[in-house]
Amino acid sequence: MEHIGLVGLPNSGKTSLFNAATGSDALTGKHPFTTTESSVGIAHVPDSRLNALASMSSSKKTVYTGVELVDIAGLVKGSSEGSGLGNRFLAGIREVDALCMVLRAFDDPEIPGESDPVEALSILEIELAMADLASLEVQLERRRKSLKSKKPDNATEEEIAAMEEAYELLSSGVPMYRSMPNHSPLEEGAGEGHGGQSPPSAATGALRAREARKGMFLLTDKPMFCVINIGEDDMGNSSEIVNKVQAYLGGSGNVVAVCVQLEMEAAQLPPGERAEMLEGLGLGEGALSMVAHQAYAMLDRWTFLTTGDKESRAWSFRAGSTAPECAGVIHSDLQRGFIRAEVINWKALLDAGSWSNARHNGLIRLEGKDYLVQDGDVLEIRFNV
Repeated sequence: MEHIGLVGLPNSGKTSLFNAATGSDALTGKHPFTTTESSVGIAHVPDSRLNALASMSSSKKTVYTGVELVDIAGLVKGSSEGSGLGNRFLAGIREVDALCMVLRAFDDPEIPGESDPVEALSILEIELAMADLASLEVQLERRRKSLKSKKPDNATEEEIAAMEEAYELLSSGVPMYRSMPNHSPLEEGAGEGHGGQSPPSAATGALRAREARKGMFLLTDKPMFCVINIGEDDMGNSSEIVNKVQAYLGGSGNVVAVCVQLEMEAAQLPPGERAEMLEGLGLGEGALSMVAHQAYAMLDRWTFLTTGDKESRAWSFRAGSTAPECAGVIHSDLQRGFIRAEVINWKALLDAGSWSNARHNGLIRLEGKDYLVQDGDVLEIRFNV
């Protein structure tokens, strides 16, 4: 399961976003550092494809994929040097797979805190970069001493070169993710029905450089996206606020705008009423869907589906995985004894009306061990152990 860290200045709304997405009740308040320890919750990812298949199959149970959200204690200017909650913040962020920067973009005299999202992002980036710089200084010193005490080898020299390149960028207060290519968020249905077999991101030089830095465990080498917490009055001009932050990032991160207060109110309602409220306000599936789609795009995650009368389920997998690898997501026995997979795109199955109809009409494909599973594929695994 993917781990997404919610990072923000005090009173940015990240804990409220965490509560809305996970159904938790973490403490919120109008004073800084209401969150003093990291909170962890599982957020189920809405998927209209799965809902449609479950209805078609009259499934007794519907199981969504999930992401683990980590509400990390608030950061302030100087956190990299121990100010505020200092190292407590840094310890929480090292464990996540991707960063979600929560930026406040509304004024409220009763709630202190930075309301300029660009200024907030600037503080967050500098603090993270400085923390990485301090860590890298220690690592570089250790590697250089190691190189002097033994016969030089290409691997060590290449590692030091990668460290020095990262050090130069971080020294200017620039986070490492700014050197990475940007991923566009996966829109609903992305990958559905296409015949290509390539994962969404190519093996570029920047990605290879990140691979070389993996052992450095840099905070800013994690994929990043921004959620701007806007006021209800700004919902009509949210694109203007989003464009301002996107311009600051220069294409190095995705940005979405969310009215967290409305999301919090919607989260208190029963599912049917919640969906009706979100639809009425033009919020679609809500904040969770936005955050999940951004996270999946950043981490190259896709979804395959299984369906039947007992259960319909969505399964998360890394784009570019083979059919046996996806079988292993369900159970290791299925990967070990994999024979072949029966495959159909979710929309084609829905149009057929049932699995038996799809098979009768010759729509089910038999795929072997080399097949690269696509986003939106519905699978049945044939195996023998």
